[in-house]
Amino acid sequence: MCGSDRPAATRSCVMAKAYLVGSGIAALAAATFLIRDGGFDGADIHFFEEQRRVGGSLDADGTAHAGYTMRGARMFETEYRCTYDLLSGIPSLDDPSVSVTQEILAGQEEFAWDDIARLVDGDGKAVDTRCMGFSERDRLELVRCLATPEGHLDGKRITDCFGEHFFTTTFWMLWCTTFAFQPWHSAIEFRRYLRRFLHLLPRFSSLSGVHHTRYNQYDSVVRPLTAWLREHGVTFHTGCHVTDLGLAPGCRSTRVEYIQLSRHGRDERIEVVPEDLVLVTNGSMTDASRLGSHTAAPSPPPHRSDAWLLWHRLARGRDDFGNPDAFDKHVKESRWESFTVTSKDPALLKALEEFSGRETGKGGLMTSTESNWLLTVVVPRQPVYRDQPGDVSVWWGYALFPGRAGDHTPKPMTMCSGREILEEVLHHLPFDDTVTARALETSTVVPCLMPYVTSPFLARRRGDRPQVVPSGSVNLAFIGQFAEVPDDVTFTVEYSVRTAWTAVARLLGLGRQPPAVHKGHHDPHVLAAALDTMHRR
Repeated sequence: MCGSDRPAATRSCVMAKAYLVGSGIAALAAATFLIRDGGFDGADIHFFEEQRRVGGSLDADGTAHAGYTMRGARMFETEYRCTYDLLSGIPSLDDPSVSVTQEILAGQEEFAWDDIARLVDGDGKAVDTRCMGFSERDRLELVRCLATPEGHLDGKRITDCFGEHFFTTTFWMLWCTTFAFQPWHSAIEFRRYLRRFLHLLPRFSSLSGVHHTRYNQYDSVVRPLTAWLREHGVTFHTGCHVTDLGLAPGCRSTRVEYIQLSRHGRDERIEVVPEDLVLVTNGSMTDASRLGSHTAAPSPPPHRSDAWLLWHRLARGRDDFGNPDAFDKHVKESRWESFTVTSKDPALLKALEEFSGRETGKGGLMTSTESNWLLTVVVPRQPVYRDQPGDVSVWWGYALFPGRAGDHTPKPMTMCSGREILEEVLHHLPFDDTVTARALETSTVVPCLMPYVTSPFLARRRGDRPQVVPSGSVNLAFIGQFAEVPDDVTFTVEYSVRTAWTAVARLLGLGRQPPAVHKGHHDPHVLAAALDTMHRR
């Protein structure tokens, strides 16, 4: 036993330590599960994080004066079983008597999305999204994709499964701008998404089945989790770059013997005993992200990224550790760009409210279908940041084709300053010159270029992602977006949390396992509703 008030695990954790490489949501969740389910003392858990802040991709920063920044915003939904289980024991920052899960669900009751201007055409008019635009062939191909065994899609792209017309449908426009899929992405991941979110299809255009946090995910999820972990004595070592793991010789089992790291430029070696655990976040969606400013474009990303090097070293000569080359060698197929707008004038938000027919925070995503960049904007419930002044508003957007020239700005988005991006956005919105001028005068825009952000979607083969706990592993697990979890969908918070729970439960031999992945495609009512949506005219 590791303490009389803690659950017992099959594996003894007396004097055992846990080392977590990275501090994103997967690692934060793993540490929480180690304490909650595994009986670990927080003082025996150590994070090694290369950046100055914890949280990984769930970041948010900035000020009202200089401009707020966040690389992305994640959507939740009812069947995020692992995530809501995790957060149900974490007090929210605004009211410690309310859990983060309760806070999110209460926000859904009060501020659910009901999008009626999800797509906007070239004339600045809302597109009727009640019809998905499918031909009979499109429907047959969708059903075939759902029914095809995953193994038959090994290495295939979405374009290998659908004809050209499918990518002109209203469904595809909604789908790709909601989930960030591209036609060249993995058919395996597309099929998983279809099956995983089939229950959302009848309300897909309004996004009314989508949940979102009260604030940005850093304030609403990362800060409460880290506060809880710090209260339990967990140590966060920032400025630490893990460069290698020393594995015990032999081929029958896998055991980490030491961790090699660089701490603020000085090399260190940490000895690992067999009872210790090492959980590695392999790869990074947001690594090498580059922030621009209101007056300058983001700098070009480096040709080689340090965050992937550890995985490359571990996978060398090891088929069971995956293939990082499948994910970090195709930047043109995995990049997109986001931007955060900080405004000191309410005119634009009021104009967006009038156009969308929904008050701020209830309108959801709005995509300009004729935009060369394929721009999408969203105005969240205010405030977006806990320290955001009442007279300041924040909204966010992204583009799936940042390498193309704009319609108003004759150069790629990747070469544009924040102001130029705002000019392009306003070009696609049907607002008068007064509103446009006031928005340009009173807004600060910070762009962010992310070369690897959709890398989890890239075409892959079985084995390219390692198992969470490789066969024969004694004390090593992989967690995060690039570890393999059958049936569940990457590019989600839920996926990271599920890998964390799986790693802790298997390495410690716990009886309590993660709940099963939701499989709505096995429910005849869900299937009937989805088919009805596909046939709407």
